[in-house]
Amino acid sequence: MAQLTAAGIDPFDESVYRAILVHRTASPAELAGELSCSPERVARALERLRENGLVGRLSGTRRRYAAIEPGAALEPLVRSRTADLDAVRAAAGELSRLFTAAQHGGSEQVEVISGGEALGRWFVQLQQEAHEEVITLDRPPYALTTSNPIESTALTRGVNYRAVYAPEALEWPGVLRDIRELVAHGEQARVLPGLRVKLAVADRRLALMPLSLDFTTQVRAVVIRPSALLDGLIDYWELCWRTATPLDAPADDPLTEEDRQMLTLLVSGLKDEAIARQLGWSVRTMRRRISRLHEELGAANRFQAGVIAARRGWI
Repeated sequence: MAQLTAAGIDPFDESVYRAILVHRTASPAELAGELSCSPERVARALERLRENGLVGRLSGTRRRYAAIEPGAALEPLVRSRTADLDAVRAAAGELSRLFTAAQHGGSEQVEVISGGEALGRWFVQLQQEAHEEVITLDRPPYALTTSNPIESTALTRGVNYRAVYAPEALEWPGVLRDIRELVAHGEQARVLPGLRVKLAVADRRLALMPLSLDFTTQVRAVVIRPSALLDGLIDYWELCWRTATPLDAPADDPLTEEDRQMLTLLVSGLKDEAIARQLGWSVRTMRRRISRLHEELGAANRFQAGVIAARRGWI
């Protein structure tokens, strides 16, 4: 039974680690016979284990690996995951303090705007004034429209775009198609479940953030200029970016395009009906393909399938 998933080790890699622990040293071919798989697959798993500090490669022309004692090997992985969570918790507290101070300080570095049209105008202006980069956290609702024609123009003049999307955004009609077109033109896109903030930052000097996600009443947002609050928001965006799952695939992606899209939507947290609708499949067809991918990835459930695929750079 896989027990190291929480430390970032996928189930197949864990089975390879358990096997080499018994032998102390082994080659990919020796372990492949025990695990009933190809030596190439075992070799890739051993390299990932080596990168995580669980095995070492012995010197010599033949590929041969040695297991590292689990108590010493796993502790750095546990500390790393704990440190990441502590950093997110600390960032949340710091952002709360900065935002409270900005609200009550009357600083000219924070300007409050009202109305959906004003929010839309500022979003356009922010992108038009960007010279190097625009970074965003994107989730519904949308004040005016889901499409962003300004981005296509900005991309052609060399502005870099990096966007983190909430899964809910992918369920809106046409949004996933628009994102894929933008990715084809250079946007770097990732998806992060649980995203609760909308944010856009241009050149790390100007930010736009709605104060509420309830757009049924009066829309209010803040324009934030260089300040400790802006620095904190950028740090929070960086944490979201590192945690999010890429929506664009590497060039050597071994999955079919449809399977990759399905896994991406699965990791994003969409329900079966929403995934099937986005891909134009029946729910039954989608579930059958998920079952096949579970077998190919050696995953026990959908969450593990997404984790394994993401760690291998497939999504």
